[in-house]
Amino acid sequence: MKKIQVKIGNVIFGGDSQIVVQTMCNTPTQDVEASFEQCLRLSKAGAQLIRLTTQGMKEVAALKVIKERLRSEGITTPLSADVHFTSDVALAAAEVADKVRINPGNFARDHETARFQFRKLTEICRERGVAIRIGVNHGSLGERIIEKYGDSPMGMKESALEWIKMAQEFNFDQIIVSLKASNTRVMTDAYRLLYSDFEQMGTAYPLHLGVTEAGNGESGRIKSAVGLSTLLSEGIGDTIRVSLTEDPQKEIPVARFIAEYFSDRKRNFVIPNIYRKGSEPAVIEATYSEPDWQSFILKASCDLGPLMLDSIADDIKLNVIIDGKPANDGDVARFRDELLQAARRRFTKPEYIACPGCGRTLFDLESVFEEVKRRTSHLKGYNIAVMGCIVNGPGEMADADYGYVGEGRNKVSIYRGKTPVYRSVPQDEAIDKLLSLIEEDARNKVFRPRIG
Repeated sequence: MKKIQVKIGNVIFGGDSQIVVQTMCNTPTQDVEASFEQCLRLSKAGAQLIRLTTQGMKEVAALKVIKERLRSEGITTPLSADVHFTSDVALAAAEVADKVRINPGNFARDHETARFQFRKLTEICRERGVAIRIGVNHGSLGERIIEKYGDSPMGMKESALEWIKMAQEFNFDQIIVSLKASNTRVMTDAYRLLYSDFEQMGTAYPLHLGVTEAGNGESGRIKSAVGLSTLLSEGIGDTIRVSLTEDPQKEIPVARFIAEYFSDRKRNFVIPNIYRKGSEPAVIEATYSEPDWQSFILKASCDLGPLMLDSIADDIKLNVIIDGKPANDGDVARFRDELLQAARRRFTKPEYIACPGCGRTLFDLESVFEEVKRRTSHLKGYNIAVMGCIVNGPGEMADADYGYVGEGRNKVSIYRGKTPVYRSVPQDEAIDKLLSLIEEDARNKVFRPRIG
């Protein structure tokens, strides 16, 4: 199979090159100083590509200044413009950025306009040596695709394939493809379907892997590791982002650990004996001795997560040593629960979908998410979303039962499923409103969670 290599700045993606680690600023791009400073920190922390939200022409102009300032400081890390809804902005961004990310689901108002604008985009990118990411997201597929395939892994794959074929028609091969979802099962199924088509086509384009809206803390790290490792262990994936609702600088060591662990693109874990007694669950017994807790949760998630996600085993029994001492039993039990939930095998607490935030977010996403988690921790089986803005929020929380979505400065929309129930709620009242809606629905038995 021919493997296409994509050159972005001085970084090679795809082929037999190493897995590339990337991240995204959470600063408003128009705030040039804040974005410049964050890019400096992210580059020094090891980010090999940095994405910035570029929702309008003012952001394109700001991105140009940010890039010029970085280059004057000797920082050559490639910059990617993240564009939604406005194809004219994508064309302008291609004159500035090293890479342009577009979403096929919202690139243009209709398919013929999308084809016309995408051809123009490929022409600009070819002339300037700029790459394009065809960034498909579960929950924001176009109407044509949803009508035919539903909001499904197959729909995600078909959406990407349609745009890959357009790029081929326009003789442009500097494309990277992503099929992101917050649900690890949906995400891995979509990538596997596309990679199977690559094998049939005889040509593979670089794949950008990510579990989008993974959350924060241990949950976000474990969920990301489960989804990424399942694919990387099969040789699928060329660049990764770990999307955490935290300072993006904290994403990088997690992504680097995973990238280095799968540097040879194969499973590192020798599957041990899996014990099953009659109809009882199949249990993996494993021993780990690691220098610190984060190394343990990442390594064990990379090893065991794929086996859980693919139903090769049902449960785990662990013996864990941290820095020469037995790990706390409660901590190990918590990790087990987190791993089983990330692999969608057993739900012992609410499932959370939370975006990492970007320049479109106009509130303190990290603190709000922590407070939502604190006040909804009793809602086992519920799927609750906290999303930074209305650009991607309503679509990408497709699996959520309820959602808290930033609408504007100090304003929030509260969703039941895909339907906004309350709009323009003052931020200081929004969590109360979310809880009251959930409680009212439970009393009236009008809506029930879909997992658990």
